[in-house]
Amino acid sequence: MLRYSLRRVIIGMGMLLALSALIFLLLRLAPGDPIDAYIDPNIPMSSSDLAELRSRLGLDQPLPVQYLAWLQQALAGNLGYSIKRLDQPVLTLVLSRIGPTVLLMGTALVISIVAGIAIGVISAVRRNSVADISFSVFALAGISSPAFLSALIGLYIFSVRLNWTPSGGMLTPGEEFSVLDLLRHLILPAALLAIAQAALIMRYMRASMLEVLNQDYVRTARAKGVVEFWVITKHALRNALLPVVTLIGSTIGLAIGGAIFIESVFNWPGMGLLLVDAVETRDYPVIMGATLVIGTCVIIVNLLTDIAYAVIDPRITVG
Repeated sequence: MLRYSLRRVIIGMGMLLALSALIFLLLRLAPGDPIDAYIDPNIPMSSSDLAELRSRLGLDQPLPVQYLAWLQQALAGNLGYSIKRLDQPVLTLVLSRIGPTVLLMGTALVISIVAGIAIGVISAVRRNSVADISFSVFALAGISSPAFLSALIGLYIFSVRLNWTPSGGMLTPGEEFSVLDLLRHLILPAALLAIAQAALIMRYMRASMLEVLNQDYVRTARAKGVVEFWVITKHALRNALLPVVTLIGSTIGLAIGGAIFIESVFNWPGMGLLLVDAVETRDYPVIMGATLVIGTCVIIVNLLTDIAYAVIDPRITVG
């Protein structure tokens, strides 16, 4: 188990290094000159001034040299300074936004796991019933609907028309902090973010559960007179969860992509909103730092998922 975990950690570090290089390269290949973001259009600059600024920023060096210099600083915890936010450290900006994003995604993940597994089990046990067909239609709609469309529809129905939840923000301005107020702002964006994940988990859980329910050991348990509830929960559910555990880890990337749209629509002060603002203002250091942190979180979650999968099924650590 230790050897398997170390191997996964090494692979994760390699993926992180490749991700950092890809982020750096893509931003350098983006249209426009990175130095334009550092120039105030209201202040005229001569060619010598531009050359001096380019040299000071290291933009006159070859791309590999620039990447290694940036990577060295990133490994030391220095992700640079924001261009558009009064030279604030990128790491400080990112850390101030991680909490709201983790809260939003964590809540959405809990909702999607609980709802997806429960609905998947019910659909498998009651195969071809009205409930199964209804849940399948829901799953198809959830998977097919883009995050921005779900966010806009949910905002219009529950906030504008029904006025059940606030239309944006994390807390009500001018009011003292309260958990109830936070939950009122959190429940709608988290539920909308969870839709696509819950639909995927439900479909995988249903298919896996149907396969397990046809196994000999399940039929043997039923033949021995074991109560159906224990047949489902004790004998079938654990084995049916194996492919779903891997899926849950892979949906973290889907959740991050959805969170960017959800946070933009609901003005949720998280990493997604920070990244969108940075792209709109061409704040390259913030884009690189935020993307690197998000990628690191995804890789860590996938690593933990692989380890959890090995705990559930120790056979995969062999060899």
